[in-house]
Amino acid sequence: MLKVGITGQAGFIGTHLFNFLNLKKDEITTIPFKDGYFENPEELNSFVSKCDAIVHLAAMNRHSDPKVIYDTNLNLVQRLIAALEATNSHPHLLFSSSTQEESDNLYGKSKHDGRMLFEEWAHRNGTRFTGLIIPNVFGPFGNPYYNSVVSTFCHQLTHNEQPKIIIDANLKLIYIGELVELFYQKIILPSTEISPERINVQKTSENQVSDILAILENFKNTYFENHCYPKIRSPFELNLFNTFRSYIDHSSHYPVILNKNADNRGVFIEAAKTQIGGQFSFSTTIPGITRGNHFHTRKIERFIVIQGKAIIELRRIGTDNTLRFELNGEQPSFVDMPVWYTHNITNVGDTELITLFWINEFFNPDDPDTFYEKV
Repeated sequence: MLKVGITGQAGFIGTHLFNFLNLKKDEITTIPFKDGYFENPEELNSFVSKCDAIVHLAAMNRHSDPKVIYDTNLNLVQRLIAALEATNSHPHLLFSSSTQEESDNLYGKSKHDGRMLFEEWAHRNGTRFTGLIIPNVFGPFGNPYYNSVVSTFCHQLTHNEQPKIIIDANLKLIYIGELVELFYQKIILPSTEISPERINVQKTSENQVSDILAILENFKNTYFENHCYPKIRSPFELNLFNTFRSYIDHSSHYPVILNKNADNRGVFIEAAKTQIGGQFSFSTTIPGITRGNHFHTRKIERFIVIQGKAIIELRRIGTDNTLRFELNGEQPSFVDMPVWYTHNITNVGDTELITLFWINEFFNPDDPDTFYEKV
């Protein structure tokens, strides 16, 4: 059982990597990290001494003074090395660097110089070091105006703001799910090689900023405003769609009330419109019973209550904040399930609950992509 620690665990990449590794409980135990450890040598020493592998992600990306970025990032590297040497610890160290190493800016220089310090430490101690040179990363829960232009556009489009293209650059991108899978493979791969390893992480997509914005604007019009699932033409667009969905303010957006057309024959209701395929199914649930308590990392899913009373609960993995939505079949409505949110549905009425489900698994139907939580 490998013991793995992540500096910067609370950040964008750190949160995804921590959650992903916690799905691998048969192989990996995660050692919790808090940013305050860098200010407390005893806590930092204790942390590094427990780890078989450490992924160093903690860094400053933006600041009005570039020298503050450089000094901060080098200081974090130096403190981590000091803790490793003070405790005579020799974990496999993995470092998140950036393709900006090649750029003429102090952020890129801080990444390059930090990587060199780690390589020197690995040489001195005869231990394993992996430096990953990573392109632009995007995915759910990134901080707008900080992590990525994709994050910024998604936030703006779901919060009634107008995106602006400053430079229509060509972006080399990797999805956060693809990146954490790469970290995981490097962590678990046994190796007797102790020479420092440099990996140029390959992009998985390449797009103009204007093309990305056009796709996201279509998602806003088709899905966010008109509640129709848009056409998804590639794994990149699926990743972009799930990223877009994560920026919706779910507490105010759901439940969405469905339009009801009634006449002397009864009623007709459109439950879900799609430009893509998918599976429709329904369940009946007796009073007091809860279904679900699992989450998805890729699938897109809609719960539609058409008879009875229900409460749907959503909770983002790694947080304690639970969103609760009351739905009633007398006024049919739906809630869509975001990725990385545990969700369930409970019959809170006195009669049978009927729920209609729409789900699309997309490109890997053999992967169940469902992770159950203990309740």
